[in-house]
Amino acid sequence: MSSLLKPVEWVGSSLEDLKDFPEEVQQVVGYALYLAQCGEKHPSAKPLKGFKGARVLEVVEDFDGDTYRTVYTVKLAGVIYVLHAFQKKSKQGIATPKQDIDLIETRLKRAQEHYAENYHKQQKGEENDSGN
Repeated sequence: MSSLLKPVEWVGSSLEDLKDFPEEVQQVVGYALYLAQCGEKHPSAKPLKGFKGARVLEVVEDFDGDTYRTVYTVKLAGVIYVLHAFQKKSKQGIATPKQDIDLIETRLKRAQEHYAENYHKQQKGEENDSGN
């Protein structure tokens, strides 16, 4: 069954950043990523505003008065790319700070480049088989 799981790719410092989160938050994020690998969605995974059609999701977890966010994309067929993991510092509203949005956009481009170099060749054969 594990062969059916989609691989997870970590972009930039996202894995190191996630490892700095409290254990309880890491467990929630880990489970959300596992569900994504299975083609499902965690109840707390929501589309990230500002990325229409890009299938960029964020898992928001509150712990001990702090808010932690992990952003990933399921846009690239067969692969989960974790784009960013951060503690939300701003107390003003729920909007994601612009510097984080910019970083996510940059890392999404890097993920697309990585995918084209490492996975697209595999996917092309599958697309041709399905008539796309």
